[in-house]
Amino acid sequence: MKYLAYFQAYTNTYAELEGLKRKYEEALSVDGVVGLVIGTRPDCMPDPLLRYLEELNKHTFLLVEYGIETTRDVTLKRINRGHTYADTVETVNRTAACGILTGGHVILGLPGETHDEIIAQAAELSRLPLTTLKMHQLQLIRGTKMAREFECRPEDFHLFSVDEYIDLVIDYVEHLRPDLILERFVSQSPKELLIAPDWGLKNYEFTARVQKRMKERGAYQGKAYLV
Repeated sequence: MKYLAYFQAYTNTYAELEGLKRKYEEALSVDGVVGLVIGTRPDCMPDPLLRYLEELNKHTFLLVEYGIETTRDVTLKRINRGHTYADTVETVNRTAACGILTGGHVILGLPGETHDEIIAQAAELSRLPLTTLKMHQLQLIRGTKMAREFECRPEDFHLFSVDEYIDLVIDYVEHLRPDLILERFVSQSPKELLIAPDWGLKNYEFTARVQKRMKERGAYQGKAYLV
């Protein structure tokens, strides 16, 4: 059995370079680990670290994933991300230019974004040199600022039914570049922390429903993609 060590939670490039190198190399020293997947933010990839990762990439499998979330700066500001979409464009381009596989995460259904605005983001992201993309539905989590906003102004949020979200995902996928590897459509949060939406589906069950609905619609990735 072979494994990829996934530095997933939080910002896994936000530390002193030598400390990061020790963590990455410790993971690679574990028997059966053949590569790394490193999750981080677009504003946390300094040049010295990128140069190190460029060298590391010559000797092992490496994928760097960035939390893009949305292409709309007004939304990034509203959700307090602390970076702009221009930061994403610059960092994704720098990373891919080093020959490193580059992935992105986006959240579909962020407050204030219309259906058409969400779908337009698929074309925008398709212009980036991304290899992989992970989609997440907006989830409201207890104890967060967004949960408090939802309590005060629920009219600012559209919480999709599962069927609505499936059709949104398919619309989005139709506008994506055909060669972009899609790694997920949904996420799962601990039930005790989740306010909404609670669809009661495992990831594989959701994927099966997406596939079924795509067949019904005659849909496929890139169907509406314009070069």
